[in-house]
Amino acid sequence: MKNLKVVTLFGTRPEAIKMAPLVKELESREEITSVVVSTGQHKEMLQQVLDIFDISPDYDLEIMSKNQTLVGITTAILTKLTPILEQELPDVVLVHGDTTTAFVGGLAAFYNQVPIGHVEAGLRTYDKYSPFPEEMNRQLIDRLADYYYAPTPENKESLLKENISEKAIIVTGNTAIDAMSYTVGKTDIDEIVQKNNKESKLMLLTMHRRENLGEPMKQTLKAIRQVLDNHPDYELVFPVHLNPVVQDTAKAILGDHDRVHLISPLDVVEFHNLIAHSALILSDSGGVQEEAPHLNKPVLVLRESTERTEAVTRGTVKLIGTTYDGVLAEIEDLLSHPEIYTRMAESQNPYGDGQASRRIVDHLIDSLKK
Repeated sequence: MKNLKVVTLFGTRPEAIKMAPLVKELESREEITSVVVSTGQHKEMLQQVLDIFDISPDYDLEIMSKNQTLVGITTAILTKLTPILEQELPDVVLVHGDTTTAFVGGLAAFYNQVPIGHVEAGLRTYDKYSPFPEEMNRQLIDRLADYYYAPTPENKESLLKENISEKAIIVTGNTAIDAMSYTVGKTDIDEIVQKNNKESKLMLLTMHRRENLGEPMKQTLKAIRQVLDNHPDYELVFPVHLNPVVQDTAKAILGDHDRVHLISPLDVVEFHNLIAHSALILSDSGGVQEEAPHLNKPVLVLRESTERTEAVTRGTVKLIGTTYDGVLAEIEDLLSHPEIYTRMAESQNPYGDGQASRRIVDHLIDSLKK
């Protein structure tokens, strides 16, 4: 019997981090021919991940362009991916999460009548513009998909409510946790950031989402600056996204503070180890909401809503919005009440045991060989 041919598709740094352990698992199975396609939606940041996990894409669509738009990304992927699918004739295409790469990859597979596996299926806010365009990307992928790899039982329930067949859904855990077995403990924190005071505690910030650009980011950073002024035993590390708007805002509000480290974006090994050595995480990232609880770190989420509601329910993360008063009050509350901090840090991480990739590949083999 011929090998099963599996195309994995990704194009952004967060996708690559979560798909990398799945690619490695696919490569380890002798009954599978693994074909890796990168769209290059991100370029430099994506290459860091590929180097760390020793993954060489079989195809690189190289779609990234200056001032790229959603329309440009969509049309470029659809145009360049279609001939590859026609040539490779895969048994299944695996896409991840909620990026434009994932949505358009699913659309191209559908047009070519290739089965689609959606890794990280079933996440929802049910607000079409928050996060934008991710919420609609993930919903549209789940209208196209054939196999649904839901990280949590809550994600499965969302799919069932949308009339997805239970037979097509498997709860796997999140591949983000799989990735951390490759990264944590692999670098010295002092190589990442030199603290001013060895006794000071680190507060880690990431912020880059489209809906937070402009006034929400300005108000948030001003509130964080006030927190630092109130707590001289803390230093802030902010790996600043390459988006010029994020760069300019960060420098304008935090650039002159003596306990703020504005650093370049980190590779995944550095970032995971920075989480491990931080006392508190402030972020608008979806992935961080999964990764930090695995390392027993409280996360205050700089958003009005989240598709990762199970983390909120279990108390590992808390939504705090982006207003000056709200952000300031919530951070101060956490830092001033050790019992709240401990409760968040010790809450059970809902995102799995690091075996998601194995479960996905086992399911694919069983399903495709029938």
